[in-house]
Amino acid sequence: MSPLAPLRGPLVLAAAAAVFLGVAVLAIGIGAVRIPPLQVVAVLLGLDDPTITDAHRAVVMNVRLPRVLLALLAGAGLACAGVMMQALFRNPLADPALIGVSAGAALGAVATIVLGATLLQGFSLWLGVWTLPVAAFIGALATAALVFRLSSRDGQVDATTMLLCGIAVNALMGAGIGLLTYLATDEQLRNLTFWSLGSLGGATWSSLLGAAPAILLMVLVGPWLAHQLNALLLGESEALHLGVAVQHLKRTVVALTAASAGAVVAVSGVIGFIGLVAPHMARLMVGPDHRYVLPLASLLGAILLTAGDLVARTAVRPAELPIGILTALMGAPFFLWLLRNRSS
Repeated sequence: MSPLAPLRGPLVLAAAAAVFLGVAVLAIGIGAVRIPPLQVVAVLLGLDDPTITDAHRAVVMNVRLPRVLLALLAGAGLACAGVMMQALFRNPLADPALIGVSAGAALGAVATIVLGATLLQGFSLWLGVWTLPVAAFIGALATAALVFRLSSRDGQVDATTMLLCGIAVNALMGAGIGLLTYLATDEQLRNLTFWSLGSLGGATWSSLLGAAPAILLMVLVGPWLAHQLNALLLGESEALHLGVAVQHLKRTVVALTAASAGAVVAVSGVIGFIGLVAPHMARLMVGPDHRYVLPLASLLGAILLTAGDLVARTAVRPAELPIGILTALMGAPFFLWLLRNRSS
């Protein structure tokens, strides 16, 4: 064994963290108004620099920083959710989008947009800025619980049944979204376009504040469950013998996943494949140990989504590509490659 083998996980995490910071700084600096990386760092640290104009500071602090932070958080939350779902179901093909959680969250958010002024008016007035995140969370949690229940038999979760249930529930949620779209007004239809393809263009400090708590809860609590998730990979019976409260762990993972996916969908629409690609990239780098997979996948998810959003807003300037299209173009070939290698 190489003497550096025990340090592999920490070294990879340190390298990913450095890339994470570099991508964040570059994403903040690149756009219609280009700002050099050193000036970006100076603005973020509040340093005096005579070469930095007030316009540059306004662009960084009010336009790009909220969007980049949202991309980093959303990518990390989706990737962490993907890791935990794959561990829970012991299936590398599981992620929040594939089993319908993202569609359920979108249905909750779309219902709020379309019915917020009528049937759900009291709900909207009561929660204010938190209306969309809460509605998306409720939709994601209900969908996750439904899929989890349908795919369970005698306390055991069958992975194939879970994926098939996810396909059916995705179709059901899609039908609900289609019905609400049919009932929407022209103004509401313009807002619903945001959900169909995914976008971070609506990022503001208020939307970031609404989504951050649920996503940070997932990213910060996830590593504390690493040992339990490692035990669960051996099987539920083995995990029970090792002292893991399996049913409590399942409920915790489902709730955290629903909260994180719901918050992401509430502010960015449905963004697929990040929760599938980032966990597998992490396992290829550090192996199956969730002590390293969870934080590394979070960093990789943040990097992928931030880099993808940078391409989305600069590739066809002044127009903007929906980020959901880019993640699908990136993730679908990876998914097909994974399926081919599992079947060979």
